[in-house]
Amino acid sequence: MFCLKHFNLPLYYNQSHCIHISACCNHIIKLTRLRVVDNSEIGKQAMAEGKPPRCIHVYNKVGIGKIGDKVLVAIKGQKKKGIIVGAKQNQKPLIPKFDTNNIVLIDDNGTPLGTRIHVPIPIALRTILKEKTHVKGADYTKLLAIASRFI
Repeated sequence: MFCLKHFNLPLYYNQSHCIHISACCNHIIKLTRLRVVDNSEIGKQAMAEGKPPRCIHVYNKVGIGKIGDKVLVAIKGQKKKGIIVGAKQNQKPLIPKFDTNNIVLIDDNGTPLGTRIHVPIPIALRTILKEKTHVKGADYTKLLAIASRFI
């Protein structure tokens, strides 16, 4: 924390006013705003109204979402699940970094709510989701099938 009272400033500065300087949080954690990139009806309405969904929970042990992780989001007063298909944070080698935090809404079985994904998704997502399909029992192959472009 950076505070004005640590400097020799004139007395007319109010010492209770402090300036907080912290790094930009690019992680997907609780209360992070996300962008719905599929053509599901609820996602289109929320993005058009300017009220993007917020992350409620990240389904992993760390609590920080990465590409391919499942998240629970609050969207238009409802709880929906989604898969992260693009993130701002620094990625592993050969996985692209995105300008926005993108999700695709799914139901409990892993079936996407939309029929098309509007943005390119990473090729590495194929291997990540295929591993999770076998381990978790959910079917994420339909999510890969509706994607039109890969990076």
